[in-house]
Amino acid sequence: MDFNMKKLASDAGVFFTRAVQFTEEKLGQAEKTELDAHFENLLARADTTKNWTEKILRQTEVLLQPNPSARVEEFLYEKLDRKVPSRVTNGELLAQYMMEAASDFGATTPYGKTLIKVGETERRLGGAERDFIHAASINFLTPLRNFLEGDWRTISKERRILQNRRLDLDACKARLKKAKAAEAKAAAVPDFQETRPRNYILSASAAALWSDEVEKAEHELRLAQTEFDRQAEVTRLLLEGINSTHVNHLRCLHEFAEAQTTYFAQCYQYMLDLQKQLNRLPGTFVGNTESTSPPPSAASPTAMVAATGPAVPTLPVVTTIAGAPNSAPGVEALNPSEVKPPSSGTRKARVLYDYDAADSSELSLLSDEMITVYSLPGMDPDWLIGERGNKKGKVPVTYLELLS
Repeated sequence: MDFNMKKLASDAGVFFTRAVQFTEEKLGQAEKTELDAHFENLLARADTTKNWTEKILRQTEVLLQPNPSARVEEFLYEKLDRKVPSRVTNGELLAQYMMEAASDFGATTPYGKTLIKVGETERRLGGAERDFIHAASINFLTPLRNFLEGDWRTISKERRILQNRRLDLDACKARLKKAKAAEAKAAAVPDFQETRPRNYILSASAAALWSDEVEKAEHELRLAQTEFDRQAEVTRLLLEGINSTHVNHLRCLHEFAEAQTTYFAQCYQYMLDLQKQLNRLPGTFVGNTESTSPPPSAASPTAMVAATGPAVPTLPVVTTIAGAPNSAPGVEALNPSEVKPPSSGTRKARVLYDYDAADSSELSLLSDEMITVYSLPGMDPDWLIGERGNKKGKVPVTYLELLS
């Protein structure tokens, strides 16, 4: 118990000395040992790395899980060292609702069939999102957390120790400076004419005492300098390891970008497949038989396109009434068999996916085939004239990949 009390008193004394030294430095009443420029640069680089790593980590978590309540729940599970419960993605939940709606509306109805097709795609999108979140968490978030909770904590601990060693060193320097000043004052030769012999004896004794104090202060300074240099070297090596941290985070960033690329590529492919499936289905837009809309022969081309699927561009307005106002001469009653290609401006195009012609003025397409396309004055920019062999007709631009 006595030993513990002595240690406690010693630690309290050291803490008080450091507090006094720190306060005097802030007030400009004490000198401070400055670190070299290279060391200061390492400290600034480490602080910058820590700050930006925290921001990138937090924002990536928001990207992967926008729900703040869910993020808090996952954080608590991690701190309690428990497995995070599996959570359905928004796409999977939407797919479930669509499937249930299709069951109620009738799976054989056009609406029900479309709901099933879209629901299946949403489920696949949800699964792709789950895989992306898992890959990003393992390959990107985990290394960032490991740095903040591991390497950075070690660096912070060693920096605090270095700060304490510096305060001890500067306190020893101040103590030595005061001891030398007192020794010089006590060693001054007294004036025997005005000073009694007893005072001279006391002055000589005080000079000897201050000389011992100077030797003790010099010894403590040497020890403090050795401890400071050793701790500075340890901290410097840890700070130089930030370069390795950057290399590791660079690799993780590449893996994160690769996972995100794979995720969006899967989503794009799933939506292309869905678009093809919807285009093969019979017309899913069934108008009200009692509606006052014009008959099919007079219906607008936009409504006709809506029945063939959302991916088909808007057809140009075609009118067969001679002298109709605002009619484009180059578009009236377009007969592809009579269209002649321009002398220049033709291009090759690759068909992205199948397309069934809605009427005789259009050209049916097969996926991956090559055709020649060109535009005519007055045509809708969403359509081109396509030629394949001796066949010719209008084709939608969104179904093509134009080549140089």
